[in-house]
Amino acid sequence: MVQPPTMSDEQRKAALEKAVDVRKKQAEIKMKLKIGSLNIKDVIDKGQTDDLYGKLKIKAVIESLPGYGKKTAELLLDQLGIGLTKRIKGLGPKQRDEILKELVK
Repeated sequence: MVQPPTMSDEQRKAALEKAVDVRKKQAEIKMKLKIGSLNIKDVIDKGQTDDLYGKLKIKAVIESLPGYGKKTAELLLDQLGIGLTKRIKGLGPKQRDEILKELVK
């Protein structure tokens, strides 16, 4: 079995701090979606070039929208044939268009 690379304590601490920072920024993006200061189209567009947006799971992004919860997000993704674990950056052009068509009215 392959062992993960060994890291010094400083490297581990830096990686943990970076991970915490990324999670905080992603939570901020979802909060902005929830309050309406950011829209789903902007998030999906930015997700193609910016890893901060691109690594968000599409299910979590939809759940952050006003009026959508876990079940509604799951039903929408199932209806569109998109996996629940799909990340924004991993969406194909057709999938992006279908999501936007459903969510941007």
